[in-house]
Amino acid sequence: MNRFALIGAAGYIAPKHLKAIADVGGELIAAYDPSDSVGHLDTYFPKASFFTEFERFDRHLSKLRDLGKGVNYISVCSPNYLHDSHIRYALRTGAHCICEKPLTLRPWNIKGLTKDSQNSGNQIFTILQLRLHQNVIALKKRVEDKLKENPEYVFDVDLTYITSRGNWYYASWKGDESKSGGIAMNIGVHFFDMLQWIFGRIEDHQVYVRSHDRASGTMYFKNAKVRWFLSINAETLPIEIRQKTSQVHRSLSFDTWSFDFTDGFSELHSDSYRHILDGKGYSEEDAEPAIRMVHQIREAKLSPIAKDAHELAFLPLSPHPFYS
Repeated sequence: MNRFALIGAAGYIAPKHLKAIADVGGELIAAYDPSDSVGHLDTYFPKASFFTEFERFDRHLSKLRDLGKGVNYISVCSPNYLHDSHIRYALRTGAHCICEKPLTLRPWNIKGLTKDSQNSGNQIFTILQLRLHQNVIALKKRVEDKLKENPEYVFDVDLTYITSRGNWYYASWKGDESKSGGIAMNIGVHFFDMLQWIFGRIEDHQVYVRSHDRASGTMYFKNAKVRWFLSINAETLPIEIRQKTSQVHRSLSFDTWSFDFTDGFSELHSDSYRHILDGKGYSEEDAEPAIRMVHQIREAKLSPIAKDAHELAFLPLSPHPFYS
């Protein structure tokens, strides 16, 4: 039985990691979070030790390691800007690390993580769950088959991801771009990873919209032009989605191919953990291209909205709820 510890137990994503640990037959030994709103631990690991002070959490893991009962993995679910530090901590503790996206906010920090991983002899894994989504796997195969027929073919792609968030978002670390990486990083990095996994390295890009609640642009790959739109504003949801009282919309269209992959996400963290324990997990080097893509989006000078931009990019911007 693999022994786990978890950093960031009160976070939004923590329950998915807790379920994944349980689903793979693991045991959660200890968890840490400065907030004590961690009642969901009772669902999976009520006997796990819990700490609101990092120093006591560290001491507990050190004592267990000295007794020969150390943890095999530390799962990191803390705010984005702390991931780099917590990954390094996990490696120093003598554990492998499983970190929620993104591993870092800046691509050049990946090399430092690789060096620390090599020096410690422990591995870093990240959650790139869309690579395990069955519809995405099937789509990648269709793209590969098409390009075997015609290597010069260029796909026309629209990517839309809208996941509604309330005003709490702006009061949290997620609303602080220096801590979250902004909309493109916080909700988009998985999708940009999916795109480069399917099409390879990005060759050029334009960013038309980048605000507190949405971002949009166009990416150019050798074999694809991708118009993308990301938003946390419910007002940008398609009318038919709002009529269903849904708060999430994920869709991808390729020429005449299209699918809505709003569903099918519930078990992907568990699948990711199984993938890791089977020796097939995704490393920090696998995560680097998408982190680099998002960094370029953050730093890019905005371009005038072009006629071939995503149709939702033309929507009027909304005022910031805290600064309007």
